[in-house]
Amino acid sequence: MEIFTGFESSVMEVDPVCGMEVDPTKAKYKTLYRGKVHYFCSPMCKEEFEKRPEYYLQHGPQGMPHHR
Repeated sequence: MEIFTGFESSVMEVDPVCGMEVDPTKAKYKTLYRGKVHYFCSPMCKEEFEKRPEYYLQHGPQGMPHHR
């Protein structure tokens, strides 16, 4: 998804844990896995992904980890 604000454009990324859209230019939480940067909405989502990255890459977002 592209969002245009003035002359700048930002492609939103999807948090692989909860499915929230994250602006990679403003993301505080990110990690590199298998040569790709993954962006997260919170430290909880980042920590959860780092525990089981293959699970989230195969199964997709599962919702916020603290709400399960």
